[in-house]
Amino acid sequence: MNQPDEERFWEVAELFRLLGDGSRARVFWILCHREECVASVASMTGMSSPAVSHHLRLLRKTGLIQSRRIGKEVRYRASSSPAACTLHETLERLMEITCPKG
Repeated sequence: MNQPDEERFWEVAELFRLLGDGSRARVFWILCHREECVASVASMTGMSSPAVSHHLRLLRKTGLIQSRRIGKEVRYRASSSPAACTLHETLERLMEITCPKG
């Protein structure tokens, strides 16, 4: 067995830790489905804009989301990185398992 080095496990654990916060997981999920600004995400989640900005900063730092400026507005969306795509798929699958419909 060719085991990855210890640092890789810490990196993976950090990604799971980030999504271990329900509010942050929700923000990430929203941005996997659409591009939004801070105010829109705050409105959709019922969180304050500063709280959303905090979550966005952490998600952006790890490369799970990316941003682009349109005039004075900054819009965010999930990145197309392998980690972001895999975490999105995992989140969707876990939602199906733990939150069955009807």
